[in-house]
Amino acid sequence: QVQLVESGGGLVQTGGSLRLSCLASGNIETFTMGWYRQAPGTQRELVAFITGGGVTTYDDSVKGRFRISRDNIPNAVYLQLNSLKFEDTAVYYCNTCPHSSKVWGQGTQVTVSS
Repeated sequence: QVQLVESGGGLVQTGGSLRLSCLASGNIETFTMGWYRQAPGTQRELVAFITGGGVTTYDDSVKGRFRISRDNIPNAVYLQLNSLKFEDTAVYYCNTCPHSSKVWGQGTQVTVSS
């Protein structure tokens, strides 16, 4: 079972940037991978995903501000967060897309101060 470890979160002011990383314990080269987020009291939502061929798709709420990318060496997926807003505050997770309930990691907290 592939394990995913997210990192790169932190506290940032409105308008700031962060780069999140997701490292996989196994080969994810052919998988469509997504970044999800969950704010307190809300359901986890998909914000961006990238196919094995590098095609990207974004939720309207982050389009133009976030950028998803991937490297096959190492097995990693990244999410560049720019022009952060208060409403981007959440725990961010990576997973396959569609997600697998067996591979959720601990996530990484992103907190945007207004």
